[in-house]
Amino acid sequence: MKKFTFTLLLPLALFSFDYQLKPIAVEPSAVHCFFGLSEVMNDKNNGNMSNSCFVRMGSSYIVIDSGPTYSYAKQAFKEMKKIADLKVKYVIDTHVHDDHWLGNGYYKEQGAKIIGSSAFDGLAIEDMPRMKQRISPEAYKLTTQVHPELFVDEEMTLLIEHKKVIIKNVGDKAHTDSDVYVYIPSKKIVFAGDLVFNDRLPSIRDGNLKGWLDALDAILLLDAKYIVGGHGKMVSKESVKMTYEYIKTLHDEVLAQMDEGVDIGECVNAVTMDKFKNINMYDTLHKQNVETSYRMLEWEN
Repeated sequence: MKKFTFTLLLPLALFSFDYQLKPIAVEPSAVHCFFGLSEVMNDKNNGNMSNSCFVRMGSSYIVIDSGPTYSYAKQAFKEMKKIADLKVKYVIDTHVHDDHWLGNGYYKEQGAKIIGSSAFDGLAIEDMPRMKQRISPEAYKLTTQVHPELFVDEEMTLLIEHKKVIIKNVGDKAHTDSDVYVYIPSKKIVFAGDLVFNDRLPSIRDGNLKGWLDALDAILLLDAKYIVGGHGKMVSKESVKMTYEYIKTLHDEVLAQMDEGVDIGECVNAVTMDKFKNINMYDTLHKQNVETSYRMLEWEN
């Protein structure tokens, strides 16, 4: 009988993955986040590398970034219902990188409306293969590409139970060409998506250095006590500091090398930016960031 029971349970184990999600209070009365790991996606963390946040707006939640899979979103919502058994009214996708929004399908099934940049409108299934390729089949199960139905071209203001939620499209390319950030004045909180990293190095691959700095300058002008990034657990206004300094230093040092006539290969080895060597994923990303920045600045100049 014991052997038979084990045989029955084994298939269930093979088709499930426990993300072991624990909500962390950010603004104690209303905001909780699930903070991702400072790692690249793989079949061990199964995409749990970015932040997903819930804001209680009274009798409903809004979600900022739905996470990497259907299963992740389902598990996150189950944990939030233990805090308050509310429906999700809106999901806001901060940009098109798939670790942030592939949980949309679960919330859509629950009746939520999905909001994001119009860049999603032209996004084809073949454009976003990496999550499915890099994580386990059991974690990816039931995940589908569900894009926003409401687009933010410049700015959108939601009024939910007398509380404003301001969604701002950055406009110019910054981390990507699809970045939006979310500002809730009554909570003095900004959800900046991947405009802000604070426990690992940013990736420049789809971005623009000047546009990124301009976006951060705009965020820092807001009356905010909390700034929550797409990666990292720091949520004070200081959460912006590492990303800002890294992007600014990268811009200035690469440009200085170019002004001296240094070629791209020499520049990649010369711009080490030792101050940031102890930040997670420096070894993985920094040289790539230097090369991307050189090509970007070469084109702009």
